[in-house]
Amino acid sequence: MTTPQDGLAPADGAWQGRATPFSLIATDDPLFDRRLELPPEVLGGWIVLRYTLPARARPQRPLLRLRRRNGRIDRFVLPGVVLGCAFWLGYLPADCEGIEIAGGPGFTLERVGARTSKHVFAECLAKGPLRAAGALRALLRRDERRWRDSLRGACAVTPLSAYAGWRDARGTPPPPETPAPDIRIRLVLAAEGATAGAMADTLAALTAQSHANWTLQLSGAEAGFAPDPRIRATAWNPDATTLALCGDADLFGILHPGDRLAPHALALLAAAYREEKPELVYADDEIGDAYPVPRLKPDWSPDLARVTGFVGAPALVARDFLAGLPPRPVSAPDNFATGLDLDLSDATRVVHLPRILCRRAIRPEDTARRAALLEQLSAVSDLVRPVLHKNILDLHRPRPDPAPPVSVIIPSRNRPDLIARVTTDVLTRTDYPAIELVIVDNGSADPKVLRFYEGLRADPRVRIEPFPHPFNFAAMVNRGAEVARGKILVLLNNDVAVLRTDWLDAMVAEAVRPEVGAVGAKLLYRDGCLQHAGVVVGLGGEAGHILRRRPADTPGHLGRLRVSHEVSAVTAACLAVSSEKYRAVGGFDAATFAVDFNDVDFCLRLGAAGWKTVWTPHAVLSHLESVSRGRPTGAARQLFEREAAAFAERWRDTIRHDPFHHPALSLTTFGEDLE
Repeated sequence: MTTPQDGLAPADGAWQGRATPFSLIATDDPLFDRRLELPPEVLGGWIVLRYTLPARARPQRPLLRLRRRNGRIDRFVLPGVVLGCAFWLGYLPADCEGIEIAGGPGFTLERVGARTSKHVFAECLAKGPLRAAGALRALLRRDERRWRDSLRGACAVTPLSAYAGWRDARGTPPPPETPAPDIRIRLVLAAEGATAGAMADTLAALTAQSHANWTLQLSGAEAGFAPDPRIRATAWNPDATTLALCGDADLFGILHPGDRLAPHALALLAAAYREEKPELVYADDEIGDAYPVPRLKPDWSPDLARVTGFVGAPALVARDFLAGLPPRPVSAPDNFATGLDLDLSDATRVVHLPRILCRRAIRPEDTARRAALLEQLSAVSDLVRPVLHKNILDLHRPRPDPAPPVSVIIPSRNRPDLIARVTTDVLTRTDYPAIELVIVDNGSADPKVLRFYEGLRADPRVRIEPFPHPFNFAAMVNRGAEVARGKILVLLNNDVAVLRTDWLDAMVAEAVRPEVGAVGAKLLYRDGCLQHAGVVVGLGGEAGHILRRRPADTPGHLGRLRVSHEVSAVTAACLAVSSEKYRAVGGFDAATFAVDFNDVDFCLRLGAAGWKTVWTPHAVLSHLESVSRGRPTGAARQLFEREAAAFAERWRDTIRHDPFHHPALSLTTFGEDLE
């Protein structure tokens, strides 16, 4: 039995379009469980959907499926809900015969607006003339997808610099559907040196919380500054332990002067704790008043957390986790906050609530972090050391001693210029003592290549493995792995050039870590712009390279491109993995992903087996990207579409929520823009 949901809302501005009547009807499909019915006159134009999700909904983006004539299906991944609501701008082709939505439990479509293509193009022209020119060229070529995406990239996406208006249009996060008033929260706030205004803002936001079961230990404030009985003014005790500060509370957290929690912040964090019992639960925040900047955090990323301290506020730690820490004194307030933050990098059960739940004042730089991190690492006799370079804190992982043998596997066919350069770079411009080079040759017939191979065979480090079969990149990689003798396998495209002699040291140092599966490198285009800084699953529809074509020194959101950190996948153009882990997951899936998506699928299968993928900025190479294959057309394009569909089917959940790409960030553009 279907349950219609009807709506007709008043106009909310030109961008949202003309309010249009709609019906959202339940279906029997287990995934696309709602059918959107609209008046036929909106076909051939654009629609704007405004929708909400419960505050504690699973962090996944809604999906939309368009059924078109001749059996064609278009699929779209919609923006996640991180404030009060979200919007999606999309094109409805004239041959659209059905619109289906996978929204998940509690999905509510509040409004549908209609816009004309002329109106959307005019907006695109005003916001991005170059995008408008690209859209016009695509329209003349009848390339609907490029035309649509060019217009969406200008009209549906907001740069982080315009965050304030984007936020104001979406409202504030709602309270949890199932609150947890029994969860006790203890907070501490050191007021030394704080202005009266900052303290008043923080305390006013705290006393306005919908979750009332909290207490605050306030130190350094003047008498009479704590009007609420739940606030206890006391002197800071540097000899206390964190567990003693927590007392009998279930959750413990630190506030700083100027922090202003959203009205339901503690309620949402408490509800998340009661549902999942994590060691740490944290949410997103924004910094500044006149021009606030959002801090859209990834799901738990301990490598990134250890060096950047991205968790910040709001964050609450379980008492059980604190009970397992060494009972050391808290020392001074700033040192205490840094020390606890570093302790949390060892947490394993962590919940990230992708909602913006706190506004924070701009704080001084954490100058104590490097010393505290050095002390933490030294306590476990780790060779890893924190380094500060150009005011950027990072970890240095040395080459293992002894260096494990590495097999560099290069699939190739013809192109003497490419294979000569990459082999020379590996054998003579790479500072690593134990290299085996395995060239998997796919039927090269160029006499120059064959003569080059004859010369290479004199080098005992080189093995040339024939692959006399139709082109199958994944199968070629697997064949190279079968004959390789190294403990570490490095997959390398033939169109890659070495830029730094220590690139292999950096990759091997990450690949030998027990918890790490695949390791990716920083790849640059010939002109020096970024080509690969990690793969985001869902970007561009299936998977894509984040921040491609940006300057090589782009810091990335939260400074993540300056340090090694977790990502969902990396490209096989330069990928390191231990041979043991490679074989444990069966290598590349050559049957399903002969040409494309095989590397992303491989990384995700490593992740499913318990090994994380890491990208490092310390291995820097140049990549001409597919110069040896060119752009797919004809049958090759059809193969790409089949592999894309297979990838989307296998990894739909990750497409809907890449844990290292915030649900507020666009999947339309390859930058770090809001949508």
